[in-house]
Amino acid sequence: MTAMVEVDRLVKTFGNFVGVDGISLSVGKGEVLGFLGPNGAGKTTTMRMIAGFLTPTSGTATVCGHDVASDPTAVKRALGYMPEGSPSYEDMTVRAFLTFIAAVRGLEGAEAQTRIARAVERVVLGDVIDRPIEVLSKGYKRRVGMAQAILHDPPVLILDEPTDGLDPNQKHHVRSLIKEMAADKAIIISTHILEEVTAVCTRAVIIGQGKLLADGTSDQLLAKLPDYHAVAVVIPTVQVESAIAALRGVTNVAYTQSQTIDDNTTRLRAIPKTSAPILSDVATAMRNNGINVAEIFQDRGDLDDVFRLITTGAIKSAA
Repeated sequence: MTAMVEVDRLVKTFGNFVGVDGISLSVGKGEVLGFLGPNGAGKTTTMRMIAGFLTPTSGTATVCGHDVASDPTAVKRALGYMPEGSPSYEDMTVRAFLTFIAAVRGLEGAEAQTRIARAVERVVLGDVIDRPIEVLSKGYKRRVGMAQAILHDPPVLILDEPTDGLDPNQKHHVRSLIKEMAADKAIIISTHILEEVTAVCTRAVIIGQGKLLADGTSDQLLAKLPDYHAVAVVIPTVQVESAIAALRGVTNVAYTQSQTIDDNTTRLRAIPKTSAPILSDVATAMRNNGINVAEIFQDRGDLDDVFRLITTGAIKSAA
């Protein structure tokens, strides 16, 4: 996989405050990288440095082989950047703003109009193209920000909260667009919506206090949870005690959790002692003890749990 974005020991200080503290990562063609972290973790600062809008205190960042410090103009040509809040000239209409952006990008005449029409179509802005940006909803302003970022069809995209303010249908459309574009681009997305990582990202990094805490696919991050191999079984409530007794006989089951679904049905969750699969053993125990299992599945937890445990230090995670 060709690395299109490379970051090596990137540092940014503001006086005595260290905003970004030695972050290293790479993003290849075809990857959509989710950039996660609590507020103030350094996500936006890192993306601004990659985009060439902030100068690193130390370390390097390159986009398509161009160094952000020594060749920032080439970096800006190679990427589309949608900043936090999608700043724009709000007294302009959408059409006028995109025409201005096209000119800044060196696009003129028929080529500029073709690129504008394509961007407007892709982010569904046709209904508001002649309205002033200042009267648009937050969701439409985000889409204007997306349109200007993709206007010149760059090989690298950096999108800060691309679905912020969008309704569910709009979110689905933007996520589909990101997946469609990802085939021949490297895309970095900052988001607070962890379901977005599962929906569109091929990989995610988690940062906290300016440091890289974790880096991996969704499944690799989930595997950091202590109960990643937990197993859930849905059974008749009248058999709960028998099922719990059966699970006590499974060597690698530490304990069980019980949740009532309705008057007749209960969900048991078997938690492993060690990080090893227990699904087969749990299924065998249920079968051998005559438990009527309606459902059985590995219950891995979710990325919210991973995010919380890593950023609070409950999981010590080397990236």
